[in-house]
Amino acid sequence: MSAAAAAVPLAGQYAPAAEEGRFEFCTFTKPLQHLSYAGMSDKISEMGFDGIEGPVRPGGHVLPERVEEDLPKMVEALKANDLKLSLMTSGINEVSGEQHTESVLRTAASLGVKRFRMAYYKYDLKKPIAPQLDEFRTRLKDLVALTSEIGIKPVYQNHSGRNYFGGPIWDLAEVLADFDPKDIGVAFDIGHATVEGAKAWPLNFARVRDHIDTIYVKEPSWNNNELGWGPVGEGAVDKSFFDLVKTLEFDGPVSLHVEYLGHKDPELVPAVLEAIQKDFATLKSLLA
Repeated sequence: MSAAAAAVPLAGQYAPAAEEGRFEFCTFTKPLQHLSYAGMSDKISEMGFDGIEGPVRPGGHVLPERVEEDLPKMVEALKANDLKLSLMTSGINEVSGEQHTESVLRTAASLGVKRFRMAYYKYDLKKPIAPQLDEFRTRLKDLVALTSEIGIKPVYQNHSGRNYFGGPIWDLAEVLADFDPKDIGVAFDIGHATVEGAKAWPLNFARVRDHIDTIYVKEPSWNNNELGWGPVGEGAVDKSFFDLVKTLEFDGPVSLHVEYLGHKDPELVPAVLEAIQKDFATLKSLLA
């Protein structure tokens, strides 16, 4: 960990949550992979989170081929600060040796991890869409059969983009209709739902409501018709979304994504920590 990152003051600077303990707050630690597991855990704990969304995938903080050696180290570092691995971000969307599916998921489940974010399916736009939905459904059935046996739940994020399965959400709802919500869930991303659905996000939210397991918070905005991302509360997300969440019987993880400053340069870590600090305070105030 850099000296600059260690010097960022974090403790005691956050707005109180309105209903203490109702939500399990975590943050995606992709921009903090330059820190050691212990250093990352210390910073997340100081900010008052309940846990992290940790990348266990190619290029992640834990590499799939090293999951049995390194994931226990990450989890122990989190436990030292009474934190959870609330959600594991994976590179898994099927049962295969290439994705190290069994070793990653069995190791995570043995360490008490309850859910993992799947890797995306993507359409081939040169082919008919409906048969591809059947293909995704078949791959999901095989994966859910394994995860149900292991005891870990896959969640699928709606992500904006021209060829992402789940981007428009109706397709995700159609495929998930074949699955029990206890076996597979949705990580509903209000940022990406805003990009793709604009004012239709309440309809899209309602369409997958029964499967929503986790909520992702990030903030899109447009400048001269160019899409960008920035601080929570300062972009295009309809703030009534947070009012809706408060009315629901939802107590799952709420994962804050602060990726708009980049993640490749270790010198950015202090600025990222400050941005997480600021956005977390805003998020809690929006859910107050």
